[in-house]
Amino acid sequence: MNYLAHAYLSFNEPEILAGNMISDFVKGRKKFDFSLPIQQGIALHRAIDNFTDFHPATQEAKCYFKKDYRLYSGAFVDVVFDHFLANDKKEFSNEGELDSFCQSTYINLQNNEAGLPEKFLKMLPHMKEQNWLFHYSSREGIEKSFEGLARRAVYLSESAIAFSIFNNYYQELENCYQLFFPELKNFSSQYLSQLNNQ
Repeated sequence: MNYLAHAYLSFNEPEILAGNMISDFVKGRKKFDFSLPIQQGIALHRAIDNFTDFHPATQEAKCYFKKDYRLYSGAFVDVVFDHFLANDKKEFSNEGELDSFCQSTYINLQNNEAGLPEKFLKMLPHMKEQNWLFHYSSREGIEKSFEGLARRAVYLSESAIAFSIFNNYYQELENCYQLFFPELKNFSSQYLSQLNNQ
């Protein structure tokens, strides 16, 4: 899953949120440099990614991108699923609720930024100013996210085909999300509860 889902699946716990959002920037034993709740957020992020990677609905969604993008198909699906989460009325009843969640996420991250990885801290102002989390809700936002993914990836030169796939198979991809996300949310809640009870 991408940034919006990782933020949402932190269940309004600020230090869990910090760990969940920085996990990709923390390698090996570096995670032990952080407080226990941030370590738990890092662990939650990795459990979410593992659950996502092996879920049948994710595997199905990847198939639409695999021919053109191979190993990067999962990265595109992560962004696509954030789009459907942003538009999921069971999770965010309207745009105002989504934007309020996004703004509180940025504030919580800023309040917990002491000691967070430098690369993440360099990215955070751009995330806030451009309101990345909210813009997953629009097709234009997804197009820009795809373009950013292609710029950062070593072996990608374009994302236009991916955006065309997203539009052409929109309903099929949404069906995959609907099969997948309630199970991910339930898994994440139970996993976090186990971490808190250790």
